[in-house]
Amino acid sequence: MVADPVPDLKYWVAFSQIRRLGPVRLRQIETRFGDLSLAWQASQADLSSVGLDKSTVREIVSGRPEIDPDSEMESLEKSGIDVICLRSPEYPARLAEIYDPPSVLYIRGKLEPTDERSVAVVGTRRSSGYGLEMATRLAGGLAANGVTVVSGLAAGVDASAHRAALDAGGRTIAGVGSGLNHVYPAEHVDLARNIAASGAVVSEYPPNVRPHARNFPRRNRILSGLTLGTLVIEAGLRSGALLTVTHALEQNREVFAVPGSALSERSGGTNWLIQQGAKLVLDVQDILEELNIAGLGSQLGLSAPEPDAGTVESQLLKMLRSEPVHVDEITRRSGKPSSVVNATLTMLELSGLVRQAGSMMYIAVPGIVRDETSDTREDS
Repeated sequence: MVADPVPDLKYWVAFSQIRRLGPVRLRQIETRFGDLSLAWQASQADLSSVGLDKSTVREIVSGRPEIDPDSEMESLEKSGIDVICLRSPEYPARLAEIYDPPSVLYIRGKLEPTDERSVAVVGTRRSSGYGLEMATRLAGGLAANGVTVVSGLAAGVDASAHRAALDAGGRTIAGVGSGLNHVYPAEHVDLARNIAASGAVVSEYPPNVRPHARNFPRRNRILSGLTLGTLVIEAGLRSGALLTVTHALEQNREVFAVPGSALSERSGGTNWLIQQGAKLVLDVQDILEELNIAGLGSQLGLSAPEPDAGTVESQLLKMLRSEPVHVDEITRRSGKPSSVVNATLTMLELSGLVRQAGSMMYIAVPGIVRDETSDTREDS
């Protein structure tokens, strides 16, 4: 019989439900007792010897009688929630490196080793059409290239990033500021379910903890801590997204920002980040090249196959040979409505088949096989 790699996991779960006992204090307890099962039975005097303040010791002593570690584990299993702790072999290595990693992670779905290659995508909840479009393009492009997209399940940029990653057939992780039994906002219940089906929804809070404003700033350190870098798309100077950037800088991670209008308050934070030295991002290649992971999607087989002949996608691809073509010219040549052309180009870009080469100029990604017998030049 294989030994349980973390025999005291249920006590990690039990301690995570004690108020006032954060990750740093719990590590103090573990260091002192070695095994948290011993700490769970420790006297008030022994707990005080760890160096905890009196109020925290009182919380532990008064809270233990209300918590049954075995029942908590059974409840998690019935709810379909997995749990890992800092000592679990599958705990994300990059997250474990930060100053105060969550002692316990509650998970719906599954974390994969490939999630170490990930980027956080964050931004304002009150995003403009421009912000939502950039979130869709960049998150979808990352996912199509085998990069896991990490975000916070919030309205606006976060939700668009998650959806784009799913639509591209890639992985996405949602880090949330509530227990997994309380999805916030409520209208994202279906989105959370879809994320868990092909990625993961994670929280450091026990499943029945309701969302609270104080939880979300702490949640942000998980978003940046899981990832190679943080991409900010549309954020004001007081946006919570900038808190994620602060964590990323403290964790020695990369910071990327999408520029916006100097007249828009929504872009005040991103433009300021660029002034401070954040990597300016115009398309997904800017991120892939900075992180030295360009071209990974094709190696993993995540890019979409070339469209079937006769489709609108195939027609547009044939126009985009070695020279960039403006979207207006593509629309004119194709004879299709501009809405159809724009939507098709977006999907081709997310699939890794085309890329932007300047403002509203598109070019086919080298290596795509096209019907060379088709001539798209105008009649002379």
